[in-house]
Amino acid sequence: MKIRYDRDTCIGMFQCVDEWDAFQKNIDAGKADLEGSTEVEEEVFELDVPDGEELDAEFAARACPVDAIELYDDDGEQVV
Repeated sequence: MKIRYDRDTCIGMFQCVDEWDAFQKNIDAGKADLEGSTEVEEEVFELDVPDGEELDAEFAARACPVDAIELYDDDGEQVV
């Protein structure tokens, strides 16, 4: 499972932070950071979701009020 986070779209509500500890508050930027992720495009980050953390990642994606977080299964199909 892979999570994709568009940091440029993020408005800093930090609801993802409350759902999954891979997201951290970056108060200075007013945005969340996705710890351990790789920037694949400008301000777009991806991370392979560790085993056992899929549900937390899904909750984080669903909690985002501006849909800055997408979740994909192992076949590349978008889950959220």
